[in-house]
Amino acid sequence: MKKILATVLGIVFVLSILGQADLTSAKEQVQLPRGETLYVGGGLWSQPNNFNPTVSWAAVTGTIGLIYETLFIYDPLKDKLEPWLAESGKWINDNTYQVKLKDGLTWQDGKPLTAEDVKFTFDYAKEHSGLSYSPVWGWLKEVKVIDDRTVQFIFSEPHYEEWRYWLYNIAIIPEHIWKNIKDPVNYANTKNPIGSGMYKLYKTDQMRFILIRNDNWWGIKYYGKPAPKYIVYVIVYSNNLALSMLVKGDLDWSNFFIPGIPDVKSRYGIVTWFKDKPYHLGINTAFLFLNTQEKPLNNPEFRRALAYAINPNEIAQRASQNQVTPANPTGLLIQYPVFKKIYDENAVKMYGFSYDPKKANEILDKLGFKDINGDGYREFPDGKPLKLTIEVPYGWTDWMEMARVISENLQLVGIRVDPKFPDYSKYYEDITKGSFDMAINNFGSQVYATPWEWFNWLLYPDVAPIGKASYSGNWGRYKNGKVAELLHMINIEKDENKKIQYYHELQEIFLRDLPYIPLIYNGAWFEASTQYWTNWPDANHPYALPLSWQNYWQMGGLKVLLHIKPVKAQTPTETTTTHTVTSSSTSTVSTTSSTSPTSASTTNKTGGICGPVSLVGLALIPLLFRRRR
Repeated sequence: MKKILATVLGIVFVLSILGQADLTSAKEQVQLPRGETLYVGGGLWSQPNNFNPTVSWAAVTGTIGLIYETLFIYDPLKDKLEPWLAESGKWINDNTYQVKLKDGLTWQDGKPLTAEDVKFTFDYAKEHSGLSYSPVWGWLKEVKVIDDRTVQFIFSEPHYEEWRYWLYNIAIIPEHIWKNIKDPVNYANTKNPIGSGMYKLYKTDQMRFILIRNDNWWGIKYYGKPAPKYIVYVIVYSNNLALSMLVKGDLDWSNFFIPGIPDVKSRYGIVTWFKDKPYHLGINTAFLFLNTQEKPLNNPEFRRALAYAINPNEIAQRASQNQVTPANPTGLLIQYPVFKKIYDENAVKMYGFSYDPKKANEILDKLGFKDINGDGYREFPDGKPLKLTIEVPYGWTDWMEMARVISENLQLVGIRVDPKFPDYSKYYEDITKGSFDMAINNFGSQVYATPWEWFNWLLYPDVAPIGKASYSGNWGRYKNGKVAELLHMINIEKDENKKIQYYHELQEIFLRDLPYIPLIYNGAWFEASTQYWTNWPDANHPYALPLSWQNYWQMGGLKVLLHIKPVKAQTPTETTTTHTVTSSSTSTVSTTSSTSPTSASTTNKTGGICGPVSLVGLALIPLLFRRRR
């Protein structure tokens, strides 16, 4: 612990010195009062150059949620869809869903937001088939405006589970602006994007974007005004740097995986969800994907032997300082009510597994995999060498350590597995084409408003054959006709009891076939500084899921902004500190202490670190690159 603390303090010292330098000759300075400015990081990994909500895969985090808004938001802690732009929503018959909008909705340019805008948003995706939500038109027949505040969605075949997901993931766009956008797929929308949200785009550069509060937001009369006047969302490429920024109070809200947090959180007043281990909620399941189309991984009993041989507790300890917990044998995130209600405990009792190398050896011996040549590794029953690889992206340090643990565990039962660490682009190509033996992944195994989305990603029935790219999950190309049938039945069924029955069948099939092995619950990484902002959510005050990643603002992030409070209002006699953040753009953003909520006092002295000015020091810090949650 002392070594870690010394490292952190050393980094802080070096970066503080660097922060004193005049690093830019910018033409324009924007003064941001520190007491009204919220610094956030963890969901931005490249230059913020796309604010188009209709192509959510390309849009900067916060585009949907902060600037553009959805009809509903979803609270995974309560498993509750909550009306946002909507006042209410209900099925008025088996094929028709009706939404009533709140009174007084407006766009950021002052024009009213009406049912016509809602209809336009959906019709736009029918006209332009490449949008993120265009597939709804495979089962949506018509969108009908009843009056200015009422709209009906009429379905040719209602997909109840998918619809529940889209209600909080489709951002409503203004017809009076987007009707003139003829190529939305390639439209970056960086010049004054107009949404309906509580924040507007203020400035961007290569390393951050700045939002300013919309003081005319329609939601103030319903929810109150968010306390931060400015949000600065920064790129931070190093876990060490993120930690040092938290310690100094230069990063308020972090959604990074930070290995050093357990050693320094109490000393520096850093808030995490849990006070002690595991510190974080789980948010998705890291699976060991197995190529089910290649021998011997096409054998369910061989896959079961692997599951018995892998020690998830060792993975949690070595890979993340016990900031994660081992996964349930089903992989379901049963700590959330949406998964808990469909969980089949009996299936786990009958077909589940736990770490047991003895059982693994017994299964492998029975299958005929034995060490024939005496080299310490098993061969195929016909004597051919058995050698597998496990793949994760280079630089994803926790996953790299997970791969090493798995390799060592399997070696103990005589299976040779070599870790393989390609760059991210090669890794992504390999999993999408099925060109791997084993690979760790969690890209679609997160919390949703419906378990159907989780299962449909994990066991996606229409996955392409090996060698052809497929982007919807099921990387190991597992095929099972009954699974496809159950997924369809769940999607079109209204009766909740029948759905639970179908979900139980899915879990039994998964546990019997075990196409993939659940490893750990990846964390909803959350660390917050209390230097400038307080009233953060935690396990004792669980008002929201505190994530700022893409698509999570409408799952808790918005509520965080409405609940946090400034620590105190500074007085004119207090010392002010200016933090200068720079980039290769033509503007400099300075943050100063404020003398009141409405005015800022500035000094000529620059100092400290704030956001990406710290990146100047990256050459002095070991980089732990991460391009995902």
